[in-house]
Amino acid sequence: MGAGRWTEQDWAAYRSSRIDGKDIDDLFAARGLDPYLDPRRIQVRESCDSPDNPRSTAVIVALDVTGSMGAVLEAMARRGLSVLATELYARRPVSDPHLMCMGVGDAEMGDRAPLQVTQFEADIRIADQLGRIWLEGGGGGNAHESYLLPLYFAALRTRIDCYRRRGRKGYLFTIGDEEPQTCLRAADVRRVLGMEPAGDLSAAEILAMASRQYEVYHLMVEQGSHFRMHGKRVVRAWQELLGQRALRLSDHTRLAEVIVAAIQVNEGAAAEAVTASWGGAASVVARAVGELGCASAAPGGGVVQS
Repeated sequence: MGAGRWTEQDWAAYRSSRIDGKDIDDLFAARGLDPYLDPRRIQVRESCDSPDNPRSTAVIVALDVTGSMGAVLEAMARRGLSVLATELYARRPVSDPHLMCMGVGDAEMGDRAPLQVTQFEADIRIADQLGRIWLEGGGGGNAHESYLLPLYFAALRTRIDCYRRRGRKGYLFTIGDEEPQTCLRAADVRRVLGMEPAGDLSAAEILAMASRQYEVYHLMVEQGSHFRMHGKRVVRAWQELLGQRALRLSDHTRLAEVIVAAIQVNEGAAAEAVTASWGGAASVVARAVGELGCASAAPGGGVVQS
């Protein structure tokens, strides 16, 4: 989908009525999985060109909603979503952004909603859908969350015009403080998505599937309890999977700035110039994207090469 455009006026009205003066339990009042966000009920999520957005670009932000990560979802709702949309429009690293948000849990530990998926939206409707995510607070002691589920869903159940019509990839960011799974179990795919894969798939196989249409990144939340205890292990696991695209997020309230900066660099801007442009967030952005360079981006930004 993706009609309409994000405006500061719409955000101000939404914030006044839905965010200001509310605690996290009010912001995320759902006490179960919203059927609209249930991936078993979703055949496809579409990012379609429209008169409002004739050259749409799909951007997915998949947020860990397990026990230690509620503050990240809250920060996204209170400020981050507005910064993300506003700065993508202002800086224009990509054209006509369509935003999707996901909530990520832990399928292996029995979470009831290990994946929740909004529609692609270009206006204030994405804020309403973000607020419908169930902050389940699950997870467990298995040293990873189901970060591969968003990649699998994006690969098989999204249709994005930036790729289909123009050969340009969208962007997919997962965010959390634990390691990636080494594989995605077929049993979890059946339970969560209602699909019938031939068997378990490795993390590398899932990444290859998603990377056909998306530039894939992970932001490692250094303030998370798991990262504080096992940071070296987390960094090593994500770098083995993603290389430079495993980004260190030292301040979760600056999540949106880091996402926009990563897109800017991938689209050809110099990391040093991008970092300097972010003012009070410059140190956080530098820690995250300072080592990104031309080698981390496909030739021509997100254009798919044959």
